[in-house]
Amino acid sequence: MKLVLLARLLSVGRAVLAALRGRLGALCWSLAPLSLPLSLSLPGWRDSAPRPQREQEGDDAAPTPTSVNYHFTRQCNYKCGFCFHTAKTSFVLPLEEAKRGLAMLKEGGMEKINFSGGEPFLQDRGEFVGKLVQFCKQELELPSVSIVSNGSLIRREWFEKYGEYLDILAISCDSFDEDVNVLIGRRQGKKNHVENLHKLRQWCREYAVAFKINSVINRFNVEEDMNEQIKALNPVRWKVFQCLLIEGENSGEDALREAEKFVISDEDFDRFLDRHKNVSCLVPESNQKMRDSYLILDEYMRFLNCRNGRKEPSKSILDVGVEAAIKFSGFDEKMFLKRGGKYVWSKADMKLDW
Repeated sequence: MKLVLLARLLSVGRAVLAALRGRLGALCWSLAPLSLPLSLSLPGWRDSAPRPQREQEGDDAAPTPTSVNYHFTRQCNYKCGFCFHTAKTSFVLPLEEAKRGLAMLKEGGMEKINFSGGEPFLQDRGEFVGKLVQFCKQELELPSVSIVSNGSLIRREWFEKYGEYLDILAISCDSFDEDVNVLIGRRQGKKNHVENLHKLRQWCREYAVAFKINSVINRFNVEEDMNEQIKALNPVRWKVFQCLLIEGENSGEDALREAEKFVISDEDFDRFLDRHKNVSCLVPESNQKMRDSYLILDEYMRFLNCRNGRKEPSKSILDVGVEAAIKFSGFDEKMFLKRGGKYVWSKADMKLDW
């Protein structure tokens, strides 16, 4: 009888230890990025990380997270030489934890969510981002849900399953010359990036998803004339970014990319914009506008402060809440509005000819 009782006690003990181990595992990703004086030393835990300058300052009023860019993965199948959110980790939050964080953001005032990476369609063959898109539109009832992708992994079946929940699909395309795309690194295998862009444009029409194009202007495409191709594709917006250096991402000793050879001057960028000034959907974004006017959430759901030329993380919203974390984001609401960050972003209000 005593042996039976002892066996049951051991069984219960193992179950308790397993549960505690699971909780510690779940805590690892949230505590790992924090700069805490931990006395524990567990595998995979980091005890220090750069902290935003503003975290040491006073308790400023927290901005509203009206529009949030959630880079839930850093992994990508392309190797763009100027990428400023590189594959420094392979971490992705569990789906339910990601949903919990998104619900917190909605409660904090979020109206638009943009899913990005890395490449969002790498995770679970697009099912992960599809489920998040559906959750944000169906459960959270957000006015706008969008994705930025290189487009190489998107299949028609994805549109059939999740297209109704997506307002905007932005495809990154920096050149309409495939040789230039190869130089940049925006290609995998023999698939033609430009041909795929046109296919995705057609699918967006068929499934009533607003189509957008993002282009990074750099040394290899700054002299290109894209007027004819952009007008033919007729996106709702053509975001034109000036190539940006971020220390630790695409610049500096600990960076995974060396983007210095892609950088162009402000004058070069202005000349490109002037050449395309008659494209009505053009939305230009200089380095200054980009650095301060985006709310970027990383794979741990930390806001990234880019004001000092590198990405300095806040604490995770899952640990401290949205209001506490966003104070250290470096977000400039005035610049966000000045650059046109708030626009007609729900496809129900766009009145497009699908």
